[in-house]
Amino acid sequence: MNEDQNKFYSSISKYYSEIFPYNPMQLQFVKNRVGEMKRKQVLDIGCANGELAFQLTNEGAKVIGIDLNEDLLQQAKRCSRFRSATSYKRESEPDNYRIASPNPKFQLGNMLDLETDFQPGQFDVVLCFGNTLVHLQTIELIQQMLKGVFTILKTGGKFLLQILNYDYILGKNITELPLIETDNIRFIRKYLIEQNNPLISFQTRLDLKQEKRIVSNETSLFALKSADLVSLLESSGFYAIELYSNFKQETFGGKHLPLVVSCKK
Repeated sequence: MNEDQNKFYSSISKYYSEIFPYNPMQLQFVKNRVGEMKRKQVLDIGCANGELAFQLTNEGAKVIGIDLNEDLLQQAKRCSRFRSATSYKRESEPDNYRIASPNPKFQLGNMLDLETDFQPGQFDVVLCFGNTLVHLQTIELIQQMLKGVFTILKTGGKFLLQILNYDYILGKNITELPLIETDNIRFIRKYLIEQNNPLISFQTRLDLKQEKRIVSNETSLFALKSADLVSLLESSGFYAIELYSNFKQETFGGKHLPLVVSCKK
């Protein structure tokens, strides 16, 4: 994550859950692709405020979440401390059944340093959701990250990934993503696309209604097309590569913004 990207996430960190609320379909997708989560070792790359990581621990997984933004990590750690002082109930248990709340481990981590920070074959599952991968600015860096994921996965482990569908965005010259608006915020996201340039400018404007304040940012993202991603995954050693249009595992291709990937070591 470069300085502009870090500044962007710090500026929206206080409002992150409101802008990007937890999507239960992410958890369901992981369970569909992995199966029983109990005792699975999971790495969540770009964990942000940790909401998915907490849900995975509720399923019995042992989760490490890494991120490069300290403000988002502090939110995750505060929530972890709060959960340590409470308890939770699984949906399948009676109302009077309470167990000690499990917690993920959250730490500062760079997705380019996976082989340094973790052991070979340490994880059953590696996740990288939220368009995190395309914050890397070159094909070479993306390849380095994917090879790192391959190294730290156990044989037979799953790598689950989500970015945006840049086939559609570039092909149709999509210059603005859907508006996100609540009672408190209005979040505008635009792309500045240059022909034959894989880097696109991601421009955001966050209107804080109650504070009557505007937070604007701009950073670069790598517009990674699906065929290039599949090629990079294959050259990194992955197989059983499946592409979907969303976390419901609907067919990839056409006018949709997500690109969701499942593959195996």
